[in-house]
Amino acid sequence: MIRQELDKLELPAEPGVYFWRDAQGTILYIGKATSLRDRVRSYFAPDVIKTRGAHIVDMVFKSTTVTYEVTHTVLEALILEANLIKKYKPYYNTKEKDDKSFNCVVITKEDYPRIILVRQKDIDTRTKTVTLPRLGLFNTTYDAVFGPFPSGPSIREALKIIRHIFPFRDRASAQKDKEAFYRQIALSPDVSNAEATKEYRKNVGRIKLILQGKLQSLIKGLKKEMIAAAKIEKFEEAEVLKQKVFALEHIQDISLIKRDLERTDGEIVFRLEAYDIAHLSGKHMVGVMTVIENATSNKNEYRKFIVRGFDKANDAGALREILVRRLAHTEWTYPSAIVVDGNIIQTNVAREVLAELQLEIPVIAVTKDERHRPKSISGSQEIIEAHKFAILLANNEAHRFALTFHKDRRKKAVK
Repeated sequence: MIRQELDKLELPAEPGVYFWRDAQGTILYIGKATSLRDRVRSYFAPDVIKTRGAHIVDMVFKSTTVTYEVTHTVLEALILEANLIKKYKPYYNTKEKDDKSFNCVVITKEDYPRIILVRQKDIDTRTKTVTLPRLGLFNTTYDAVFGPFPSGPSIREALKIIRHIFPFRDRASAQKDKEAFYRQIALSPDVSNAEATKEYRKNVGRIKLILQGKLQSLIKGLKKEMIAAAKIEKFEEAEVLKQKVFALEHIQDISLIKRDLERTDGEIVFRLEAYDIAHLSGKHMVGVMTVIENATSNKNEYRKFIVRGFDKANDAGALREILVRRLAHTEWTYPSAIVVDGNIIQTNVAREVLAELQLEIPVIAVTKDERHRPKSISGSQEIIEAHKFAILLANNEAHRFALTFHKDRRKKAVK
């Protein structure tokens, strides 16, 4: 297909799903878009082979037309994309990646179901169980599986959006020592009594409808419930339903758009996470994570960790602890690369943790001189060449943030 043919299609600037087809009408590739017009045009960008790969260039060459389906929101486009890929299994969607490594949303079969992200390879469809030791799941029976979703960051953001409307239990919030905290911040449901438990199960059913691509049907159903509650003067219940309807009709896709790896301009969002440890002879040990996206710091996603597993200096052990704790948060967007401060020891620790969790994330190490100035950078040369400034920025931010956090901890300890 050539650009001149694309211009005749008059694609809309709305969210939706697009289909690249060959002369026989066979679907070669399915993708989602925040703007169908801009997204499809990006396939003809001069640097498409660098940003998307040779197999996508080959796909465009073999295609003769593009068809599409408009959706109300980016969230609906994301879910529709997954459902259609599962249905049609287009060749170019999985050519460069084994779909067994894609993420699925799993709803466990428990009294109080958990909703978690699981790699497809960890799901046994014969026994309807999932095994994932790092999440505390051993042959856990599931009620439903949705996906696979090609973009991990996108489905994580989608679950964040859904969770703010219908709070649900996940791995972390199901832990007794964290359950109350997640309820307080309205991300986990109240299941302290029979009525609350009933409402949670109802909300799990509503989440299923969203993941099935039936958002508009869900909204209609909630409106009927709202009217019925008002008629029998259950005004508080009607008000809660009204708020949920409003939230669903005005879903804010901003975070989902921001995280979308398939940017409409063809640019891939490159997220660096840098880690550093700070302590004074092993006392008041802390760790931090800083985030740099496309060479710009995202301070809203910086994180602090109080290291509790050691009573004396152990930078490597502390790094392992905070990496394990951070990567357990599957609801947080995973990085394109991890930056550690140090040498081969820190690099090996990070790689070991990633291997244990079966995650393929490159590790970049920044080594400093005696004045704590960057001396060398090791790791993927391709990443270093393309993102050297961002790597150094991430590392510097982590060092600054760690020192500030450690100083604050020491001050509090003195009081």
